[in-house]
Amino acid sequence: MKAKLSKLEIFGFSFLLIVFVLGLYFGFTDENYFNSVFTVEDGLVEYLTALMLIGISVLCLYRLFTLAKNKKAFWIIGTALFAILFIFGAGEEISWGQRIFGVESSEFFKENNAQGETNLHNMVVGGKKVNKLIFSQLLTLILVIYLIICPVLYRKANWFKDLANRFAVPIPKWPHTIAFLISTAAVLSIPSDRKWEVYELAFGVIFLLIFINPLNLGVFTKNSK
Repeated sequence: MKAKLSKLEIFGFSFLLIVFVLGLYFGFTDENYFNSVFTVEDGLVEYLTALMLIGISVLCLYRLFTLAKNKKAFWIIGTALFAILFIFGAGEEISWGQRIFGVESSEFFKENNAQGETNLHNMVVGGKKVNKLIFSQLLTLILVIYLIICPVLYRKANWFKDLANRFAVPIPKWPHTIAFLISTAAVLSIPSDRKWEVYELAFGVIFLLIFINPLNLGVFTKNSK
């Protein structure tokens, strides 16, 4: 079945293309500019990532408040959890506005955070960064399952389809999966260590597109249960 792209998806994928063209260009020709300007801490790429994640959370809250009266408990729980998850992700991305508002970290975070910031993903536990153990390795596994395995199961297994729909889990369409695989390959080719900032932006854009126009869009309408 052909997946017809919406205008918003075309815009989103085009935006990602521009980001990666610039990222690849600066990553290979001027690594200093890539690190200190293009992907700088508190720079445009980081703020755009946070904005995408906030956008997902706002969308979930909008659906929750406009559709909840027509939905069952599991749908409401799933949508609420996604809203919380992505607002948490946005907060972590910008260290909960710490640098924006000039808030100093507590002694606990100064001593146990790799960057001395107020966030969890840079915490160091037993000499190992939480970011590497959970936010990288575990997240990679989750992404593979969600973007590749779930779309197949949704199409092939009725039990999984019913489960995903019951908990309001937006299922990626193949263009979303393909975009993420291409983004992964492009990011891995960039030599700079700060390339992961671009990957996080790709994550934000693609997931926002998934939540706006998933394969199971009908689950997020008033008439569906």
